Amino acid sequence: MATNKVKQIHDFGQSIWLDFIDRKIIFSGDLKKLVEEDGVRGVTSNPAIFEKAISSSSDYDADISELSKGDKTNEEIFFGIAVADIKLACDLLRPVYDEEVVGSDGYVSLEVSPFLALDTDGTIKQALELWKEVDKANVMIKIPGTEPGLAAIKKTISEGLNINVTLLFGLDRYEAVTEAYISGLEERAAKGLPVDKISSVASFFLSRIDVLVDPLLDEKGLGDLKGEVAIASAKKAYEIYKRVFSTERWKKLADLGAVPQRLLWASTSSKNPAFKDTKYVEALIGPDTVDTIPLETLEAYRDHGDPASRLEDDLDGATEILEKIKVAGIDIDAITKQLEEEGIDKFNKPFQKLLEAIEEQKSKVS
Repeated sequence: MATNKVKQIHDFGQSIWLDFIDRKIIFSGDLKKLVEEDGVRGVTSNPAIFEKAISSSSDYDADISELSKGDKTNEEIFFGIAVADIKLACDLLRPVYDEEVVGSDGYVSLEVSPFLALDTDGTIKQALELWKEVDKANVMIKIPGTEPGLAAIKKTISEGLNINVTLLFGLDRYEAVTEAYISGLEERAAKGLPVDKISSVASFFLSRIDVLVDPLLDEKGLGDLKGEVAIASAKKAYEIYKRVFSTERWKKLADLGAVPQRLLWASTSSKNPAFKDTKYVEALIGPDTVDTIPLETLEAYRDHGDPASRLEDDLDGATEILEKIKVAGIDIDAITKQLEEEGIDKFNKPFQKLLEAIEEQKSKVS
């Protein structure tokens, strides 16, 4: 029997997490199967994923009906449902969490309300509440890496939470996120609190960068670089990761048992039908990283993926690509800022839709 291609990725030091959750995949045994057969080592969720799960099935109707009997808001009802699913998934992934080095994988991510993306205090408050409600060692609370999110990341890390920093597009912001993580750990260590059980990932979004940049490349006569800017950015992010987590400053935390905040590749499904559907997954396989992929991409990779470590191939070429687009007048900083704003909107809209679906369901049972 041929070796599973998804599982082979783990041989190169990268963990594959599934970017999907719903009740059906948990109860049907499909998630367990993905863990056992494909070597899936974590699960991520977001408001859009939950909106799809709740709006497209009747699996949640009884819960909505039960939770709506009190005076809970629609958002509280949603988090009641989400927390229940996350707990189940955490239990299912717990054996992975307990493997080898405890805490290297086996995480399930739950995001704070997207409405809080620009609200530092609100994010901190809700992150702490969700952490307490899920009450599982292998949950990760997702916080957007917006400017107001940076202080929330530092604070929640200092409080001992596992944090998945989401919606990262730019290199400067990514480096600021590593600073928030390290500062949070230092603050915690200064109080004499343990830092050896805290885990964090920084989710760098990829294909959306190319969706915005590629049409501009055509205009500038750089069509041969289509589909390459996001990969070049990711490679540069990995250079930052290696630099930041090899300093003397970091070594002091590592001596206390702290683990680096891994880079996680997100938005790795190809949005352009002209590209191979496994393009981003294949280009960015490398040590000490995570790739969270939707089910369709995972299935495509299982069928025709080509596992090999490529993340550090042609780093000079990656630098050159970013230099070329800069010379051509393409402002990558403005693009990543636009992507962050659009990213918040892309989560706000389904979340609003989700709250409306809960309201509709409540009216049916009232």
